[in-house]
Parts: sequence; C-alpha cells; structure tokens
Amino acid sequence: MSSKQRGLWASIRRVAASDRISGLIMLGFALLGLLLANIPGTAHWFEELSHFHLGIPGTNIDMGIGHWAQDGLLTIFFLVVGLDLRQELTTGSLANPKAAAVPMLCAVGGMLVPPILFITVISLFSNFGAGDPGSLIIANGSTFSFAQTAHGWAIPTATDIAFSLAVLALFAKALPGSIRAFLMTLATVDDLLAIILIAVFFSSLNAWYWFVGIAVCAVAWYFLVRLKKVPWFGVAVIGILAWVMMYEAGVHPTLAGVLVGLLTPARAMYGERSPRAERYAQKLQPFSALLALPIFAFFATGVHFDSITPMLLVSPVVIAIIIALFVGKPLGIMITAWLSTHLGPFSMPKGLRVRDMFPASVACGIGFTVSFLIASLAYSNEELSAEARFGVLLGSLVAAAVAAVLLSRQSKRFAALKASDSSQLQYERSHEDVQTLQDGTVVILQTMGEDAAKELSELKDDTDDRHE
Repeated sequence: MSSKQRGLWASIRRVAASDRISGLIMLGFALLGLLLANIPGTAHWFEELSHFHLGIPGTNIDMGIGHWAQDGLLTIFFLVVGLDLRQELTTGSLANPKAAAVPMLCAVGGMLVPPILFITVISLFSNFGAGDPGSLIIANGSTFSFAQTAHGWAIPTATDIAFSLAVLALFAKALPGSIRAFLMTLATVDDLLAIILIAVFFSSLNAWYWFVGIAVCAVAWYFLVRLKKVPWFGVAVIGILAWVMMYEAGVHPTLAGVLVGLLTPARAMYGERSPRAERYAQKLQPFSALLALPIFAFFATGVHFDSITPMLLVSPVVIAIIIALFVGKPLGIMITAWLSTHLGPFSMPKGLRVRDMFPASVACGIGFTVSFLIASLAYSNEELSAEARFGVLLGSLVAAAVAAVLLSRQSKRFAALKASDSSQLQYERSHEDVQTLQDGTVVILQTMGEDAAKELSELKDDTDDRHE
C-alpha cells in the first residue's frame, strides 16, 4: 500500500472512529432514503432498486437489495458488536459484574418499561380510539386488530450506541468520563439483550441439521482465529458459511456476526501487542460505520407512504413508539438506577449521583439501527412496518433533540463547577507561604492577611528563643 493510500485509509478510519461524524452520516442517509422513497420523481426508481433481486445459486437465498442491506451488510455491524462484547466481557467494563452492576441493571430496566408503555398506548387506542373496539386505524385508513399491532412491542427496546454517543460527543464535551463509561456499559448490555430478543422472538426455526452446520462453523472459527498465522481466506469462507447456515436455519442471519465475534480471542496471544478481538473490531469499524449502517439506514427508512400527511403524527403505532422511546427508556433507566442504589446494595460510580444520569438516559431513547431491524421483523404488513419505522425515526429525533439540550446545560454546569474548583485551588496555592525553621521544620501557612503574617512571625521568634 502506497503512502497516499495509507493516508487515505487513516483519514477514513478517523472519520469512522468519530461518533459525531459517523452518526450524522447515518442520519443523513436515513433522511435521504425517506425523501427518495416519497418524491414522485424518484419513488418508482427507489422501489425498483430496493426490490432488485440477487440470489445465491444452490440455496434458497434470493433477496432484494434492500433486504440484502438488512440481512447481509448489517452482519458487519453485528460482527463488530460481537467483537466489542467479547472484549468487554473479558477485559472491559463487563469483566467485573459488581462494578458494572448499576448500568447493567439499568439496561434491563430500560428494556422492560418501553414495551409496557407501547402496549398501554396501543390498548388505549384500541379501546377508546376511532374504529371498532379492539381495533386500530393507522394513518392510511387501514384497520388492524390489537393483537396485530401488539407484535411491535419489542421495537422501542433497543438503544443505538453510535447515535447516543454521537449526541454526547456533540453536546457534552465537559461531562466527566464516568458518564460516558456508564452509557457505554449500558448500551453494550442493551445490544446483547436486543440480540437475544431477535434470536428468541423473531426466528422461525427450520431443520435441525442446519444447527449442526452452525456448530461446525463455530468450532472451525474458534480454532482458526487462534492459530499463530490466521488463514484469512479460510476464516472468510467459514464466516460466510455460518451466515448461510443461520439463514437456512431460520435464525436472523446477522446473528452469525455476533456468534463468530464472541468466539474471537480477547487476550493478547503470541506476543501480540493487543487482543485480536480489539484489533479486528478496529479494522472492521470503518466498514460498519461508513458502509453497512448508512446503506441499511438508507433502505430501512426508504418506505413509501400512500401520502405523507399530518395523520402520520397521530397514528397509534407512531405515537406508541415515540412515547415508548422518549419516555419509557429514560423512565426505566432512572427507576432502576434509583432502586438499585437506594434500596439495593449497589452504588453509582464515584462522583456521580442518580440524577446526573437523566440527560444521558434520555439519549438512550435513540433507537434507530436495531429498532429499524425489529420493526421490519415484527410486522409483515408493509404499511404497518413503514409507520413503525417512521415512528422510530421521529422518536429517535425527539429523544436526540431533548437529550442535546439537557446534556448541553449539564455540560455547562460541570464546566462552571470545574472552573470554580480550579479557581479556588489556584487562589489557595497563591496564598500558601512555605517557611523552613531553624530546626528543619517546614511550615505551610495559607495567608489570609496581616493576621496570618503576624502568626508566622511569632512562630519563628518562639522557635528562635527555644534554640537560644
């Protein structure tokens, strides 16, 4: 690789490593997809592109490009998630469950409350809204039963770690690192729980022999990535086979990335400077942040509505998801944090109070990536799925906007407090008078005026008298 190519790759990696830049890129692609899917001049072209089919010969795999972005490209993102989880579980914040207990519990609480609010709102609309009791009318006038719409209960459970950290990076520069570490731990556990949800509730299992194939691929990956010289061609083949086996088994194929990521060594081997899981995650990060996630967001939000009207804003599904993300996430996190520290045996990180986490907990209401994925899996009806994804986009934007304001104010308070402490320390140091007496005693006095100077003089005279 030439020096020019290395410089270009280094620039790409810096962009991908920036939470704020990669987050804004993904948001831009999401809004572009929504726009192109609903502009009359581009809607037909976008639909043809999204449904243009590509298949793998000799398999049952034949999907449109939009579906490939969801089930194929997104596997790169989940592979990075799996590698990060492996590293965190081995040497990171999750390696010591006691120290990470509060954010881990908060992740659970933040995933329990949103479905409750979602079901509550849907139930209220079905009983007291327009239409027959037990049914709901969405924006385009279609009617669905309560049971059909309730299938989306898991949509608002996930937090998008990239976007939430991007908001922190943009608006909370003066906050202590403990808040970011708390959010990182919470979001990592949130990712793990979301993966379990997808595997348990959104998989339709097929023949048993595919699972044997998955196990064989897992064992092969485990040994190959532990060799002193890793055979990359063989590793790539095994990874692709694991993805195919997952698809054929009826498990969402992106979870193949999580599986092989968790089987990658997270401790340095053969005298290497850093663990392989950490290095592989860093190498794959640009492909995940700048390729897989933007393209997925482009097609995930590229849903065509019969007409974009104000009725979308009062659709039961849209309102339920917005409330669940914006209210349910921070509510679940804050209640759990308070209970675990006031009634339980745990404590917040040093220097933090429970209320300090409220702005960051609002940022956890940014669902985006995994919520988009669950929305497409939860609803088979295209219009219902489209409204759910629109609700995720709106709810995430509302949570991001409010979190930005709260974090900015909190950041200013911390900055002012830090400046005040710094000024006080500087003042105290400037008034310190250090004197060495004849007997070698070092005296440090913080002088506050003439009285302090007189006290020092008297002390010196008294010492001199004793030695005479």
